[in-house]
Amino acid sequence: MAGAIDEAPQVHDLLLLSSGRVHPACMAEPPWVQTAMKHSPWVVVRRVNAPVGKVAVGVRGTDRSQRWGGFVDMADVALIKRPLQLRVSLAHDSRRSVPALKTLALVERELADIDLSWGPVGSVGFELATGDHVITEASDLDLALFAPQKIDHAIARDLWDTLSSLPAKVDVRIETPYCGFSLEEYALRRSAKILIRTPDGQQLVEDPWDIADEGRLK
Repeated sequence: MAGAIDEAPQVHDLLLLSSGRVHPACMAEPPWVQTAMKHSPWVVVRRVNAPVGKVAVGVRGTDRSQRWGGFVDMADVALIKRPLQLRVSLAHDSRRSVPALKTLALVERELADIDLSWGPVGSVGFELATGDHVITEASDLDLALFAPQKIDHAIARDLWDTLSSLPAKVDVRIETPYCGFSLEEYALRRSAKILIRTPDGQQLVEDPWDIADEGRLK
């Protein structure tokens, strides 16, 4: 069954919760969270360390400013939708003219032969997974590109040149097993170091794939 729970949730995965209960992290739960979860009990996995048996997640409200982070119990996860499962064919016919979805259709053709897993995240991923109409005319297309092995700079530059020429703005985050970073920044490489995001925060490193033991960056 597509989306069935067969492995641990990863960053960018969308989780359908059985109870819709999200435990606060450090900030008190805003009033809109319960309303949002009753309407659509989906959350997105965040890049944050979580206690044993829990997953760090983010909740989105109806307004762009309504974003809140917490933890959910693994036992409460009923379904996982991963970015690589999400394609424009899941969109309602009436929505496919939205710029971000039209651009996704073009991306699917451009990346048809790429030897890497990838998929939409952000508002596009959320709408394709849940059916909720959250994409606007001004929405960017956010993508996650999963690269367990180092990508050559020339290949990254060619990929960025292709994606940056599409109708809607495309923001691509490369995901290694230990961190995430911007394809644009990596491809253009204007400095010796690149900003990466890890569960422990942001860091500047020379090589995002150069890691030490236990997933901690050198």
